Amino acid sequence: MRTNTDFSPLYRSFIGFDHLASMMDKASRADKQSSYPPYNIELLADDEYRITMALAGFAESELDIESKDNNLIVTGTKAANKEPSERKFLHQGIAERSFERKFQLGDHVKIIGAFMENGLLHIDLKREIPEALKPRKIAINGKSLLEGKSK
Repeated sequence: MRTNTDFSPLYRSFIGFDHLASMMDKASRADKQSSYPPYNIELLADDEYRITMALAGFAESELDIESKDNNLIVTGTKAANKEPSERKFLHQGIAERSFERKFQLGDHVKIIGAFMENGLLHIDLKREIPEALKPRKIAINGKSLLEGKSK
């Protein structure tokens, strides 16, 4: 049974991830979208975020993280096992398949770093607004600077 999920809280909570929230909303409606690997998006502090992906069975050498045109692309490549395995599974719930997961980042969101810990890939992000785009206070002097120039 498919349930409808309301993603509107994401629009309020994740500054800089407006496009990501929109894409997640669209992805939840599409049956073609794979849910592998599972991930979390955390707000660590003002303008600091972390994406955590569950990647059990992947080594760091099998992962590739790329930033391109406001997109974060995480790719995991499992080598095809050509020789038959002697392991006989009664149940195999741990996926060992290659994947590619894309995240569209908001404006001015930069990737700070990534690390693996206990089968989880953590990618730290920070929204850094350039000084020219930040709001600034304007002092009230009492007289127009243009008044003296027109005389």
